[in-house]
Amino acid sequence: VIARRFNGIYGDVFKIPEPFVPKVGARIMSLTNPLAKMSKSENEDTGRVLVMDPPEVIMKQFKRAITDSDTTNCVRYDKENKPGVANLMTIYSACTGKTFEQIEQEFDGLGYGAFKPKVGEAVVETLRPIREETLRIMKDKAYLEGVFRDGAQRASYVAEKTLRKVYKKLGFVAK
Repeated sequence: VIARRFNGIYGDVFKIPEPFVPKVGARIMSLTNPLAKMSKSENEDTGRVLVMDPPEVIMKQFKRAITDSDTTNCVRYDKENKPGVANLMTIYSACTGKTFEQIEQEFDGLGYGAFKPKVGEAVVETLRPIREETLRIMKDKAYLEGVFRDGAQRASYVAEKTLRKVYKKLGFVAK
C-alpha cells in the first residue's frame, strides 16, 4: 500500500509485484475438512500436506482424505454437493494439468478407492523434485553460505539504489 501510494505521488520508484493466481488450484481445501482452507497451522496433520513431507506420509494423508457420503462412490466435480471429491479433483488437476472432465472419464466406474491414491501419487510426483533438491542443497553448507552472502550483497545494492531514488524524489541531498 505504501509503495503504491508513493509511486502514485512521485512516479514509478518501487516495483509492485503482480500476483500469479492459477485458474485451478489457487485455493486448496483441507483433506479432513473440505469446507476449510488447507493450512500449515491446521491442528490436524492429516488435513494438510507439507512440501517436505516424505512420500509415504503424503500417500497416507490422501488415503485418509475425506470424500463425501455418496452412495454412488462416483468421481464427479460438484463443489456444492461433493466438496471432498471436488477438492481432490482440484488437487489432481493442479498436479496433472487434466481438466475435471478428463478426470471424471479417467475414474469413471472406479470410485474413491482408486481415485484417492492416484491423487496422492500425483502430489508426491509434483513435490518430488522440490523436496529432493531442497534436501541436496541443505547438505551443502558452503553453498548455502555463498548464496546467503551473494543475496545479501545484491539486496543491499538494490536497496541502496532504490533509496537514492526515494531521497531524490523527496528532495533530500544524498551523501
